[in-house]
Amino acid sequence: MSSLMQGKRGLIMGVANERSIAWGIAKALAAEGAELAFSYQGDAFGKRVEPLAASVGSDFMVDVDVTNDDSLDACFAKLKDRWGTMDFLVHAIAFSDKNELTGRFINTSRANFANSLAISCFSFIDVSRRAAEIMPAGGTLITLTFQGSNRVTPNYNVMGVAKAALESATRYLANDLGPQGIRVNAISPGPMKTLAGAAIGGARATFRHTEANAPMRANATLEAIGGTAVYLASDAGACTTGEIIRVDGGYHVLGMPQQDGL
Repeated sequence: MSSLMQGKRGLIMGVANERSIAWGIAKALAAEGAELAFSYQGDAFGKRVEPLAASVGSDFMVDVDVTNDDSLDACFAKLKDRWGTMDFLVHAIAFSDKNELTGRFINTSRANFANSLAISCFSFIDVSRRAAEIMPAGGTLITLTFQGSNRVTPNYNVMGVAKAALESATRYLANDLGPQGIRVNAISPGPMKTLAGAAIGGARATFRHTEANAPMRANATLEAIGGTAVYLASDAGACTTGEIIRVDGGYHVLGMPQQDGL
């Protein structure tokens, strides 16, 4: 174990299983010496997260519903009671009705639009405000986004709009919290074989397409995303804030598919 994160403590939000991006980040942070707490929602996810948390030496788990103020208040009260202060937070939470992640964006319902934005974007603002209150010496807030925020991705639909809002929120939060020494950034991986990714229509085709056409001819790995998070959360990232850092094998630079993929 190395020590880039030695002495730092933080909350990981959004681990669903061992293939979750949040888990890749948690493992990388723990390997660098970070002390971790994990949030989950409901007993089913709690049972999945508990052995993963234990494997990185954590017994600190909190049941949290990000749509409920009382639940969020209780979570951060527990963090303050146990640690006093914290150094970083990783927000890997997004949601949309799976039935609206196929077909045309124009058919998005009012209810799902509001719910998707509330969970996928506003929750980051909400947790950032609470986390900042227990970061007196500064810290780092990290969220996760996707290229569908600024380029049309088939079936990503309302999640593209939610991620665009999330990226804008990242910049505004970076400006608000910078004077307190708190950095705010987003990581934008390419398509991943995760539980959340599987909910999007045509996910397998998207994964294969990016793998075949990205300059690196590969999709992102959990290890690469975790390493990026370590950089952002450690002192090495002291002057990086308001950024959307792409970890996608370079796919975002393309204007058209590779000639050998046509």
